[in-house]
Amino acid sequence: MRIAFYAPLKTPDSPVPSGDRRIARLLIRALEARGHEVTLLSRFRAFESGDTARAQRLRDIGLRLGARAARRLTSLPADLRPGAIFTYHVYDKAPDWIGPQVAATLDIPYLICEASLNGARAIGALEIGHRGAKAAITAADAILQLNPADRKEVAAVLKPGAAICPLAPFLEDADLPTPVQAPSRGAARASLAKARDLETEVPWLLSVAMMRPGDKLASYRILAEALARLTDRPWRLLVAGGGAARAEVEAAFRPLGRDRIRFLGLREGNALAELYAACDIFAWPAVNEALGMAILEAQAAGLPVVAGGHGAVGTIIEDGVTGLLAPVGDPAAFADALAQLLAAPERAAEMGRTARTKVHHHHGIEPASEALETALSAARRCRASRVRETA
Repeated sequence: MRIAFYAPLKTPDSPVPSGDRRIARLLIRALEARGHEVTLLSRFRAFESGDTARAQRLRDIGLRLGARAARRLTSLPADLRPGAIFTYHVYDKAPDWIGPQVAATLDIPYLICEASLNGARAIGALEIGHRGAKAAITAADAILQLNPADRKEVAAVLKPGAAICPLAPFLEDADLPTPVQAPSRGAARASLAKARDLETEVPWLLSVAMMRPGDKLASYRILAEALARLTDRPWRLLVAGGGAARAEVEAAFRPLGRDRIRFLGLREGNALAELYAACDIFAWPAVNEALGMAILEAQAAGLPVVAGGHGAVGTIIEDGVTGLLAPVGDPAAFADALAQLLAAPERAAEMGRTARTKVHHHHGIEPASEALETALSAARRCRASRVRETA
């Protein structure tokens, strides 16, 4: 099937790295793994965080682009038109003004992966975006839900017959190294120790996240507060990430001393794989973290994870089995969880091995492709039943 793909928050070919871009690309690859031909419906970015006048302009532009796309696709021969519209990440700040219009004109299924609504935004600066997101969700024939925390408000506005299909966060098979394929822990650790003046016999903690104002910065600050409670123990924290809030992140960790922390900048590809291999525990407070792709990567590499249990994070970490979950925003509880694994390295290593196995079995392209195919089938049934009702 030909599928027209749209991501109103960030296009999958954006030059700016982010978890959102990565998930969009993964969804496309999972669809292609089932033989679908995926093309971009639009590169229009509908994101707006509270400027009403700008939100009105974006709505008007989006609606015009939707009408134009519908005309263009309708003019194509039937065998060259898309058989479904697939939109990734619709919420109050990034509504889909385009997809529902095109799907209605072409009379084809409309699917959304990762939809959320916040009722508190129905009035105020985000009212336009909220109404747009709600309208798109109501128009959907199927919703793929990555974050179970969003299900209740989304289900309340779905049209009759529309399905909510669960989708576990996933990685490409290339990102799921077997123990044989993974970088050698000894070699990776020795190389990094030499380059960064680190003691190899001390436990290494790792965080991988962009340094942005808002939730990311809040997570870094909670991590710094938690580690301040553990200065009587030996450990080193390695941080991979960069961004506009780097100065604030560094300031949060400054009281811990320069010897404790190593800021490594952005790491991708082999450099990131070697970093996972070299470390002992992945630590991330996950404030308002919807998915936690770096957490999934760390587990795939065989690391136990200590994280805040927000959103889908609690579905990819089995508490007490593949890692430990702490209440979000609680530095003391986070410190206690870290202390447990620092005091029991054999238990931590066993959790890491279990995490690797779990990710390989449940969070790869194949199970994701099956879930997407299930959602497409559900969307087609919903669309067909609506057509029969109006016939």
